[in-house]
Amino acid sequence: MKIVFAGSPEFAVPALENLIKTGKNVIAVVTQPDKPAGRKRVLTPTPVKEFALKAGLPVYDFLKIRENVQTLKSLDADIMITCAYGQILTAEVLNCFPSGVWNIHASLLPKFRGASPIQAAILAGETHTGVTVMKTELSLDTGDMLLVKRCEIGSLTCGELTQKLSLLGAEAAVEAVSLLQSGQTQLLMQEESAATYCKKVQKEDGKLNFGAPAEKVLRLIKAFSPSPAAYCIHGGAVLNVLNAKLCESGEGNEGEVLFADKRGIAVKCADGAVLITELQPAGGKVMRAADFVNGRKIKAGDILE
Repeated sequence: MKIVFAGSPEFAVPALENLIKTGKNVIAVVTQPDKPAGRKRVLTPTPVKEFALKAGLPVYDFLKIRENVQTLKSLDADIMITCAYGQILTAEVLNCFPSGVWNIHASLLPKFRGASPIQAAILAGETHTGVTVMKTELSLDTGDMLLVKRCEIGSLTCGELTQKLSLLGAEAAVEAVSLLQSGQTQLLMQEESAATYCKKVQKEDGKLNFGAPAEKVLRLIKAFSPSPAAYCIHGGAVLNVLNAKLCESGEGNEGEVLFADKRGIAVKCADGAVLITELQPAGGKVMRAADFVNGRKIKAGDILE
């Protein structure tokens, strides 16, 4: 079975790597075009492209995949596996693959269809999430499901959970191809009434509101870490908050620093408090909250807005 793999970010690299390692017949890779990166805006390939080139695979970085249907047809592949590719696939693209296009999506569908399923699962307070391999349709993440793999969220940040799901997706990619090769494709329809959608997160969505319950504040911190990062204002400057945990609350106003010491920075919320353990001052480096306390004048009684 000849496979075209389509993906772009680091999240998709383990899936491609695992397909190659297990002897699956990946004949080509499709990815997003090189983009400027860093302060010097150096034109940089996607992580998937970098890996594919090192693996000796032909790479197609179409500006618009829908305008390259003939090239896709010429590959004469049976299936395409997609993982965080980043472009909409048209009917003409889907029709290039007689045994279907199969997408690795980072949620337990039909929950959290769309662009930010990992952040959405944390924000919703889910205890578990996972990856779903589904048949790609023209509608957004609505296709019948081939397989599902679950994992626990626990106290992970979005960055940590992304790494965990990336490895889970690598397992799912190989299992999916094996099922397709053997003809064991008993698909399960998604329950449309249970579907939820999530949009791409923006920096402004990460503004912390300490007038909310501590659990909700904590979820936002975890969901936006490490990027784009939840944030508040201290002394007129932006303070990115990268990790925290719940802690016992004392008397104080919402947003008030209850204590700031080697344990971190405890902040009063509507009910309870959060203990900030990792942060990044505007223009500064990521640091432990305890180090920020040592080097800056933040103390009990200060207000974080």
